[in-house]
Amino acid sequence: MSVPAVTAPSVPGSRRRVRRNKAPKWVGAVRRPLQQGGEMVQLAGQVFGSAIRHPVGYWGEVRDQMFEILKLCWIPMMVSCTAFGFGAPGLQGGNLFLLFGIPERLGSFFIMASVREFAPWINAMVVAGVMGTAMTADLGARRIREEIDAMEVLGVDPIRTLIVPRVLAITLMTGLLDLVALAFGVLGGYMASVWVLGANSSAFFENFFANATVTDVWASVAKTTIFGLLIGVVCCYKGLHTQGGPIGVGRAVNQAVVISFAAIWIFNYVFTTILLGLNPDMQVFK
Repeated sequence: MSVPAVTAPSVPGSRRRVRRNKAPKWVGAVRRPLQQGGEMVQLAGQVFGSAIRHPVGYWGEVRDQMFEILKLCWIPMMVSCTAFGFGAPGLQGGNLFLLFGIPERLGSFFIMASVREFAPWINAMVVAGVMGTAMTADLGARRIREEIDAMEVLGVDPIRTLIVPRVLAITLMTGLLDLVALAFGVLGGYMASVWVLGANSSAFFENFFANATVTDVWASVAKTTIFGLLIGVVCCYKGLHTQGGPIGVGRAVNQAVVISFAAIWIFNYVFTTILLGLNPDMQVFK
């Protein structure tokens, strides 16, 4: 004798309620970037907390990482700043000054073009593209090989051991490389002004130093240092949270570079707006 199957009574509207409670796709698309942004800020706080509470034991690794950044980045950055300074603000901007017969005034123009804007920007782009990708790939490979999991099991703090030296090194070195980027950016403008447009060499530098201020230099270095901090935190976060095997490492590298570029552009806009608002005399060229 077969026993009839007992089915649970259906609750009217239950399926409708489930569908109503399911969040639409756009909510997840908005929530994920905000969640990752919050986790990046949290990672930056953990890095600085660890570095300040125990400021010993990691400076040797910081030194090695800084040397690696210098070795890999200074030649691409030098070539990029010189070529960009020669081509874009040098020749293009110099042709406008040449129409008025004052190509020497290109020296004052390079305070705005090189010192304030494109030298820090190119410097950060090179560091993010060369060293940021290497950091993300290294940490991502350690994650998928479960090295970071093994460190956590053994009681070794991966933030202290792996992240702190990398973030400090890329932050400090990006700011220092900005001084080199400024020099080669102005060199590119000098070559365009004097060699191509026929400006007077002494007049070019006289106009340059007549408009250069201490605020321009320290603001450029400070802005670029914060660029390095953004690059370090974003790239280390993406490497630390890599998933999906070797394909995931490539995906993490791509996302790290894109997010770093976007963060640099947004922060550059905010920083420049505040700087010019607090120092309106910087917008007057002598």
